[in-house]
Amino acid sequence: MIDFYLNGERRHCSDVAADTSLLELLRVHLGRTGTKEGCASGDCGACTVAIGEPDALGELVYRNANACILPAHQIDGCHLVTVEGLARGDALHPAQAAMVDHHGSQCGFCTPGIVMSLFTLHEEQRRAPAPLTQERLEAALGGNLCRCTGYRPIRDAALSMADYPDVRPAWADEPHLGSNVAWLRRPEGGEPTTAGHYVAPQDIAALRDLKRRRPKARLVAGGTDLWLETTQQLKPLDDIIDVRQVAELTTIDETPDGWWIGAAVTLADMTPLLTEHYPAFEHLMHRFASSQIRNRGTLGGNIANASPIGDTPPVMLALDARLRLDGPDGARELPLSDFFLDYRKTALGENEFIAAIFLPRPTPAQNLKVWKLSKRREDDISAVLAAFAWRLEDGVMRDVRLGFGGMAAIPRRATETEAALEGRAPEPAVFAAARAVLGEELTPMSDVRGSAEYRRTAAGNMLERLRLMIEADMHAAEATPNHASDNNNPATKVTLDAYAH
Repeated sequence: MIDFYLNGERRHCSDVAADTSLLELLRVHLGRTGTKEGCASGDCGACTVAIGEPDALGELVYRNANACILPAHQIDGCHLVTVEGLARGDALHPAQAAMVDHHGSQCGFCTPGIVMSLFTLHEEQRRAPAPLTQERLEAALGGNLCRCTGYRPIRDAALSMADYPDVRPAWADEPHLGSNVAWLRRPEGGEPTTAGHYVAPQDIAALRDLKRRRPKARLVAGGTDLWLETTQQLKPLDDIIDVRQVAELTTIDETPDGWWIGAAVTLADMTPLLTEHYPAFEHLMHRFASSQIRNRGTLGGNIANASPIGDTPPVMLALDARLRLDGPDGARELPLSDFFLDYRKTALGENEFIAAIFLPRPTPAQNLKVWKLSKRREDDISAVLAAFAWRLEDGVMRDVRLGFGGMAAIPRRATETEAALEGRAPEPAVFAAARAVLGEELTPMSDVRGSAEYRRTAAGNMLERLRLMIEADMHAAEATPNHASDNNNPATKVTLDAYAH
């Protein structure tokens, strides 16, 4: 049973198969065809919907998501808003009215998804008014592709939403909607919530027991990677354990040495932590897929799928992160560098799962730089991702850690190259020798995103860019003793930012 609200009305859906997507639930089971299927892989945004979940105060917070790769059962206990639920009779929502007046639609296929992303942006502005900068606009619409209109009228529509009457749907007048949705999410005793072979435990003890009894069951958190198996490969996913409700996996626990980030914490929810303590890592989040993906995808999932081109593992390797694995036989910890064994193979036991990831607290002298190379700026998979951590002590590099994605069958550190830089001054000859070591140490793959030689050259160039940045910073520090590294300074900005402006 899926118990939720759809555009303000409570709905019950029973007999829904475990591998049903939210898009399929809407179009096939409920006849709501305004939400479109374009790519069925979370890339185009035509299927974008808004999902409202209660915050700590019980107020519904809406985030956009791709319905095509979202497990339908995860809408249980939520308020789902689709394009059919925005207008108030004949009066259009500001997102709709602005799109009409600025000619933001031609064929119209992608328009519902764009409107829903604009709706969540409008709701964000309602909750926390702030200047609608180009960066925020690109973050909001980076996951919506349009083949025929061009993005200028869509951008103009977004920027003008505040000029329209604040028409709200009729369901927004219901004062108890938030509390009604929160009531659906009340803790349940006894056996985990079950729907056929889709089970959602609410604590780690129940999850351990399920893994003991069903070791072959697939774990799902955001579904942004796993659900591609059914939409792209047509594989059945008929035995699913949903970990999004496991309390111990959805918290961030601070310690004096750092933070334990629950494996089911979404990338969007961990971003404020990165903003405060690891701005270079947070900067990468602007280029990690799209807001739709970041709102659902998790750090644990991005690590567990063991993709050699995943975006977060190289950064976590450079930061010397650790994992806490758990299961029926108890918990254990290991360095992230020991987790990846071979292509798509990890150190996880058959009945184990990732419970949390430890992110060490940065020292005042620690530096971090993260660069992603991809064919397009928004919503793309990296060809090469490099994460460099180091500190300067008396003019030499210390604690050098270099993490790479796309340069081997697994995300990995370049330990031999690290040794070539450790304890040495960041001079051209030192880095030239390090680039030679890097070219021999890593064995990149060839695929549609780039040849092995291209990747090897690109990785070496990134290492040289690091030297240029350090050199520029050192010169600036000599001229200005209190100088801090500025990524927007032309002297240190040696690779593209997340934004083109």
